[in-house]
Amino acid sequence: MKQLDTKKIVGLSIFTAIVVVLQLMGSFIHFGMFSISLVLVPIVVGAALYGAAAGAWLGLVFAIIVLISGDAAAFLAVNPLGTILTVVLKGVLSGCAAGLMYRALQEKHKTAAVIASAVICPVVNTGIFLIGCVLFFMEPVSAWAEAMGFGENVVGYMFLGLAGGNFLFELLFNVALSPVIVRLVRLGKMK
Repeated sequence: MKQLDTKKIVGLSIFTAIVVVLQLMGSFIHFGMFSISLVLVPIVVGAALYGAAAGAWLGLVFAIIVLISGDAAAFLAVNPLGTILTVVLKGVLSGCAAGLMYRALQEKHKTAAVIASAVICPVVNTGIFLIGCVLFFMEPVSAWAEAMGFGENVVGYMFLGLAGGNFLFELLFNVALSPVIVRLVRLGKMK
C-alpha cells in the first residue's frame, strides 16, 4: 500500500510540473486575444490515472498559473474577484469532471473513458469561462464585441471570438493525445 501511495505522489508531482510548464509555454501561443490551454491533456491523463481529486488538483495548479502568468490580466483589471472565481472554478471543475467521467466509463471501455474525459474537460473549462463572462464581464465583453465588428451580437462574439477557436483546438488536441498518453503510461507500468 505504501509503495502504491509513493507511486501516486510521484506521478502526480510529475503531472503537476508538466501542467506548470505547459501553461507557461502555452501562454505564448494565442488564438485571438487568449492563449490556448495545452495543459488540459495532462489534466485528463492525471485524472484518468489517479482519479477525480487528482484532476481537481491539476486543474487548481492550472488556474493558479493562469492567474499569476498574466493570462487573465484583461479580466483581473475589470473584476478581480470574478476573475479568480471563474479561473479557479473552470480549472478545478474541468479536472474533476474528467476524473469522474473516466471513473464512470472505465469498466465498460478504458479508451472510450479517456476519450469521453478528453471531451468533457474542455467543455467544462470553456463552459465555465463563458458563464463567468456572463456573470462578471458583460460590459467589457460587449465593448470587445463592438470593437471586433460583432455589433450587438455579444453571444456570437463570446462563442466565435472568445471561445470558438480555442475550444476547438483544445478539444481536438485533447481527444487526439490523451488516450495515447494514458495507454503509453499504462504500458510503461506493465514492465
